[in-house]
Amino acid sequence: MSFLQELLLTGLNCGASDIHVMVNSPPLLRIHTVLQETDFPVVTPEGAEEMLKEMISEQRYQEFLKKRDHDFSTEVPGKGRFRVNSHFQRGAIAIAFRAIPDQVLTIDKLNLPQAVADLIRLPRGLVLVTGDTGSGKSTTMASMIDAMNKIYRKHIITLEDPVEYVLTSHKCAIEQREIGDDCPSFASGLRHALRQDPDVILVGEMRDLETTSAAITAAETGHLVLSTLHTINASQTIERIIDIYPSEQQNQIRSMLANTLQAVISQSLFKRTDMPGMVPGVELMLCTPAVRNCIRENRIFEIPNVIETSRSMGMQTLDTSITQLYFNGQISREDALAHAAFPDKLNHALCA
Repeated sequence: MSFLQELLLTGLNCGASDIHVMVNSPPLLRIHTVLQETDFPVVTPEGAEEMLKEMISEQRYQEFLKKRDHDFSTEVPGKGRFRVNSHFQRGAIAIAFRAIPDQVLTIDKLNLPQAVADLIRLPRGLVLVTGDTGSGKSTTMASMIDAMNKIYRKHIITLEDPVEYVLTSHKCAIEQREIGDDCPSFASGLRHALRQDPDVILVGEMRDLETTSAAITAAETGHLVLSTLHTINASQTIERIIDIYPSEQQNQIRSMLANTLQAVISQSLFKRTDMPGMVPGVELMLCTPAVRNCIRENRIFEIPNVIETSRSMGMQTLDTSITQLYFNGQISREDALAHAAFPDKLNHALCA
């Protein structure tokens, strides 16, 4: 077994979410949010280069030397997969691995609200999963696709950079296209996907104006589109999308977004106190007529209040979710307050 395979297997066995390889130090594992040292030897420049070449072709390696960054995926056969970023730091190769579970967990096992499960029944529209890096966005979308795969007979196309969860077609026909290998960009993949008879399109990330515009167009033309943004709540998500567009187009995009957006799921991961592992705090906004009016009339600041007063419809704020996790004994008070949207108000609620 190579050094690389042994390191990745150790990470999987320890339940690490991330593995970091840097020259002149031993590899590090992130286990339940905490970076921990390993007993592996110090990585040399030659060792880092050898590890990278073990995972990618010579052509890709040469491209990496030119671009200085490269995203891809790798696996320990039969054990698990990793999303990988190779880069340079202080003139030497460094590698960051993100572990991808070998099984897609159900929506229930991910501790997501029941209303998230109901979203898979949508025939069309745009559903966004948002949060910081490492907050479980890809896992949530994979779980939603997996749930569809067990119930419906639909054609699902995913556009990912890189492919993370490998999904097997059951009732649905699933095509997974990797940016760089199977198509040049998200925007290009989206444009061509519309000619491939999809029912559902998953877009790994709405990174730019071209991709965002293509995703909204796909949702407008009768497809269910799932995608992600690096935003922390529903209001910020809507503002981010609108701000991508030139000012003269923003009124038009508000109207389009009000018509096509179906839901925003915003996640933040917490370290569990009742058992090893992580649990998500989730804000969920569903696009009711009140929300659509707020978007259309540029009253985004009113959306948090609409979410707060619409719990009976399945909506919830992040602070409501955090409060539930705390009183269920799943997270610490310190973590609850650190991630709260309104710490003072939450502190009062936790003392009640």
